[in-house]
Amino acid sequence: MIEIEKSSGNVYEDIGTPEASEMQVKSQLAAKIGEIIKARHLTQVQAAEILGLTQPKLSQMLRGKFRGISESKMMDCLLLLGRDVQIVIKSAPAQGKRAELKWYSPEDYTFTNRAMTDGQ
Repeated sequence: MIEIEKSSGNVYEDIGTPEASEMQVKSQLAAKIGEIIKARHLTQVQAAEILGLTQPKLSQMLRGKFRGISESKMMDCLLLLGRDVQIVIKSAPAQGKRAELKWYSPEDYTFTNRAMTDGQ
């Protein structure tokens, strides 16, 4: 019989990747960048020029190899592709609950949650 384990909702956390929350956010930012590039019918060379990246670096990012690219750079890419990026800061949750980072894309109604440990 095959044993099935319930996911935490973050594949990077499930496989024990260091900085799993950051990797999940980056993967979703990269996916959105890829969607926009595809919707605009841009080649990787054209998109890389717009984004100030080399074509190989863009290709790596779109294939999930984004360790050398910061979340900030990825948000800059979204701005350069004509998207607004909003960061909302509000009061911490009730004591005993973990604060979280949420990423929301109104185009597809996707929420991304990134739990923060105490003191971060």
